[in-house]
Amino acid sequence: MPAFKTLPTALLGLTLACPALAESQRLELGQVLIGAEDRSGEDASVEEAQARLEQVPGGTNVVDMRRPLQGRVASNQDVLAYQPGVYAQSAGNEGTKISIRGSGINRAPGAHASGLYTMLDGLPLTGPGGTPYELLEPLWLDHVEVLRGANGFDRGALALGGAVDYVSHTGYNAPLLNVRYVMGSHGYAQRQVSSGQVLGDFDYYLSMTDAHSDSYQDHTTSKSQGVIANFGYRFNPNLETRFYIRHRETDNDLAGRVTKHSIEHDPRAANPAYVTRNDSRDQPGSTFIGNKTTYYIDDDSSIQTGLVYHDYPMDLREGPNRLKVAYTDVSGTFDYKRRDTLWGMESNSTVGLRVTKHLPNDGASELVRIPGGNTARYAPGTHMRNFTYQGSDSVLHVGNDLEIADNLWLTSGLAAIYTRRESAVTYPVGGGKTSLGDWDYAPRLGLRYQVTPDLQLFGNLSRSVEAPHPWSLIYSSNVRFPTGSGAATGTQRDPVKLQNQTATTLELGGRGDSALGEWSLAWYYAQVRHELLSVLPDANATTPYELNASPTVHQGIEASLNSNLWSAKDGGKLSLRQAYTFSDFHYRDDDRFGDNRLPGLPMHYYQGELRYDFPQGFFAAVNTQLVSKTAVDYANSYYADPYATFGATLGYNAPKGDWQTWLDMRNLTDKHYAATVTPGYDDKGLDAARSTPGEGMAMYVGVSWSLL
Repeated sequence: MPAFKTLPTALLGLTLACPALAESQRLELGQVLIGAEDRSGEDASVEEAQARLEQVPGGTNVVDMRRPLQGRVASNQDVLAYQPGVYAQSAGNEGTKISIRGSGINRAPGAHASGLYTMLDGLPLTGPGGTPYELLEPLWLDHVEVLRGANGFDRGALALGGAVDYVSHTGYNAPLLNVRYVMGSHGYAQRQVSSGQVLGDFDYYLSMTDAHSDSYQDHTTSKSQGVIANFGYRFNPNLETRFYIRHRETDNDLAGRVTKHSIEHDPRAANPAYVTRNDSRDQPGSTFIGNKTTYYIDDDSSIQTGLVYHDYPMDLREGPNRLKVAYTDVSGTFDYKRRDTLWGMESNSTVGLRVTKHLPNDGASELVRIPGGNTARYAPGTHMRNFTYQGSDSVLHVGNDLEIADNLWLTSGLAAIYTRRESAVTYPVGGGKTSLGDWDYAPRLGLRYQVTPDLQLFGNLSRSVEAPHPWSLIYSSNVRFPTGSGAATGTQRDPVKLQNQTATTLELGGRGDSALGEWSLAWYYAQVRHELLSVLPDANATTPYELNASPTVHQGIEASLNSNLWSAKDGGKLSLRQAYTFSDFHYRDDDRFGDNRLPGLPMHYYQGELRYDFPQGFFAAVNTQLVSKTAVDYANSYYADPYATFGATLGYNAPKGDWQTWLDMRNLTDKHYAATVTPGYDDKGLDAARSTPGEGMAMYVGVSWSLL
């Protein structure tokens, strides 16, 4: 039995308010909630989010965007840097490969790769088809909440990697006016204008951004423009609502994957086939419209409802054909929270429902782009085939936190899950159809013990369930139209059937504050069944197959330490922040690959930054990133090399918080390395085109000004 049970051969740019103003406004928000249940976090401050996530008996992260914005923030790689347990590397433009605990380990960067449940302001962004990255504009964010692995249970997360919530600014934490401009190497330019304000019971946040980059690698030019707005209104202390609108357009040229030899000797070179075809990924306009309404029933209970409409058409020109896609999702959420006293002990209960469904659309049409291969006799633009992919995810989850002894909390929960996936080839005649519907469940049990105010220990045993993407049913098929089928000859005809991926995970760890600094440490061990793994069937393939694997193991260690090394009498401070992730992902006695390591991610991943803040507002920092070798294929016959990069940042924060400037210098040694790997099956020790190069030496300068 092969490893795949069926193998057919992605200046604190002050988008934040003045600290004093923001603090006063957030205090007003807190006063509204006195005597009521804490809100879920989407409109809360960073500090409130940190306090709330510390009540989760497992690994979590809160990214305060005030820190990343003291440098270039172009993609999720910049947002999620220095976060233990989170691997985020850019593929040359906005497409970033993000993996937590091996989630989506082998999926190609960007596109609709997921393995994570992604939210915008607590509302679903991830749908049955995955997670498009176009709406993830970093400059719009106040903070990011990461609940690693099954710790995303209370957010309705299904995926192995857990939940990531990108929380926007509101009128309560944004300046009246902010202007930010960044420019730098490789033709990079980024601009933002934003405004936020509280007007009585009404508040708003509005931001417009655009960016352009020629990028480091040839043929990876990118451009984007977008707008966000959210409007909140408090009808009374017990009822409030907020509307969210996002629209963003992107156009990214694609360079394809290259060999290790190419990266070593000519890292800026693109895959020649991609240059010839002029491949690109055009998102003509992705639109997200949502609402969230909260009703505080009394001091101890609340109900929150959410509704989202998400439309994201794409024009994909990767490979010899042109694929036009029309996705439309609608999502609904319901959360009931209650605080009680049971047998003299505090009890916090939650009941939540999340439903996300693809709406019927025009499906996908595939056209011949250029003559070549088996399509040589067809003119560009010839209609090849039409196909559809539909799906829905429904999750009903019930959870409880019960204080069973002083400072000892028992967390329990159970989720009922229904997933539906469907794919059909509607043109030409003779295409097949696959429809899958599965019920599953996910229990959760955890303990959290606050040993002292500065030391917490935790542990949990949980289960996760992740369904395949609907589009993988058709693209993973090896049943193709036979000769004589016109332009459709050789394309996939009958979608395959795939099983849901499940995992049972044990996690132990702790967090706290000590003489060494603020720290966190988590160890996890997951047994995964039917893992959804991707593979490029050959070096010329553009779309990986995604198929169920034989049993696998995901285990690792996630650690962070933020230390204040020295404080001067004049107010200066020397600090060090560090994040380390150890990842051991491998097969369990596979018939073909034994206990081979799963390719696509490094085993060791370290990031560190040493920084000195001067009392006058100046700061200087040096940083490094150390990454071990990465297996390139499932046979482990070839590896991408380990690497180390070094950078530095210089900047100035005005004491009043109204303006800032900085210089961000990256990869100062101009190291040539592979940032991401999209694996093959068995390359037999050959150097196949599987990798994307990391950015070479670059410098960026930015300035931001705010009217407070």
